[in-house]
Amino acid sequence: MFVADAPTTSSSAFSQTSDIARRFHAGVAPRDASRCSLCALQALCNPADLNAEELEQVDSLVAEVRSVQRGASLFRANDPFHSVYVLRSGSFKTVVMHREGREQVTGFQISGEMLGLDGIVHGRHLTGATALERSTVCVIPFEPLEDACRAIKPMQQHLHKVMSREIARESNMIMLLGTMRAEQRVAAFLLNLAERYGTRGYSATEFVMRMTRSEIGSYLGITLETASRMFSKLQQDRLVHARGKQIRLLDTEALARL
Repeated sequence: MFVADAPTTSSSAFSQTSDIARRFHAGVAPRDASRCSLCALQALCNPADLNAEELEQVDSLVAEVRSVQRGASLFRANDPFHSVYVLRSGSFKTVVMHREGREQVTGFQISGEMLGLDGIVHGRHLTGATALERSTVCVIPFEPLEDACRAIKPMQQHLHKVMSREIARESNMIMLLGTMRAEQRVAAFLLNLAERYGTRGYSATEFVMRMTRSEIGSYLGITLETASRMFSKLQQDRLVHARGKQIRLLDTEALARL
């Protein structure tokens, strides 16, 4: 996908091939790899009613496709805000750091979702984003995105929907932490993750959770021990089956009734 066949009979061709190899090893894909029209996630990232000319404009917004290794940061809290990122493959966690150095997980993102919107309000990122596995992201500079949204009304509406979805998810999280028991929090988390995977064409009942029990506990406001105990209880009640990071939901209706 990243490296195309190229003739090597001239110095300019050799230079081009070397540049492609350099960009590959740096985790940056050549321009052709970033075309939205060729991406399997096009229906998730872009409005469905764009014409060919508008889709070409959207294609031009992607500055690069960047590879991020497991455990590496895409951006950190207080970094200047310049771009938003669409997760093309893999998964991330977003975190804030408490004054005493303790990490608080604020969210998990999977392919097709957007990262970096928190930086719009103050011009700096409020959270950091860390890859949970080897991942790739489309880097979209925000100023050209704003210009495109002004010119393409469906694109503006789509971006507003993405932002609204993030606000709704945060509101649901506040309700979850304030009103639910630990078992209900874990069940709601699993159902939410299942729904998001299903929307992206993956199985909505069986998936791999790249986050650790400790990270899930941090996100849900419970301890590692409580998170592990709740997963064990759900398994004993035959609502889920867990084998390592592989999770299968056995009774989604019972999970929703908790």
